[in-house]
Amino acid sequence: MTPRLTVTSSLVRKARLRLVRMHYESGVGHLGGNLSSLDALLVAFHEFVGDDDCLILSKGHSAGALYVALWTLGRLSDDDLKLFHRDNTLLAGHPPATGIADIPFATGSLGHGLSLAAGSALGLRMKGAGRVICITSDGEWQEGSTWEALIFAAHHRLSNLTVLVDHNELQGFGGTADVASMSPLWQKIQGFNVVVDVIDGHDLDAIRNVLTQPSDQPRIVAMRTVKGKGVSFLEHRMDSHYLPLSEEQFRAATAELERA
Repeated sequence: MTPRLTVTSSLVRKARLRLVRMHYESGVGHLGGNLSSLDALLVAFHEFVGDDDCLILSKGHSAGALYVALWTLGRLSDDDLKLFHRDNTLLAGHPPATGIADIPFATGSLGHGLSLAAGSALGLRMKGAGRVICITSDGEWQEGSTWEALIFAAHHRLSNLTVLVDHNELQGFGGTADVASMSPLWQKIQGFNVVVDVIDGHDLDAIRNVLTQPSDQPRIVAMRTVKGKGVSFLEHRMDSHYLPLSEEQFRAATAELERA
């Protein structure tokens, strides 16, 4: 097992810089949702996911942040990251089904990650060990399968399941409140016999503290995040869901992150 390392703002900045460079060099968009979920991925992997645990990234568009988090742990190399989104690569645009030990399932944008996480949590509980952390987007809570998984998790009182919701309020076709309003999402979840927390999803201590808290029920954490966090001209912008960086934007983003 990789030795534990407390995540610092310096590590987050290093990871953001590498994430931006990886996406730029591969000509790939989807940076906004990667930057909004990166802090949580780093804290979870470095401080909480052990050999008997698993992390499931349901919001598969944030595969880049997942790969960079594994890079900070030394489980992926710089050479691996250079193959991101290339032909015949393991580092596809969505997490792959096989080939990377830390990725248990292929996931995408269809809202099935929480179902996989709930089933995995039940299986681990039957084995007597293990915890599941699942990171979802807020947009995929418009999917019926996500609510079915929540019902299953609540019914079985899966206390070893923690769901981190990347609540950046933007999705592919606009704001979540404009596409299918359920705002605030956490109020809709509270009636399901689960523990609900609302935190700043870029506050490392807040993420750390909520992952430390014990519970006898599933825990759903609404992380209030900023799409494009750390790069001012991407923040709160829907087009950061799609568009790759130009060379000028890459240089500006890098300069801004290096000053942070």
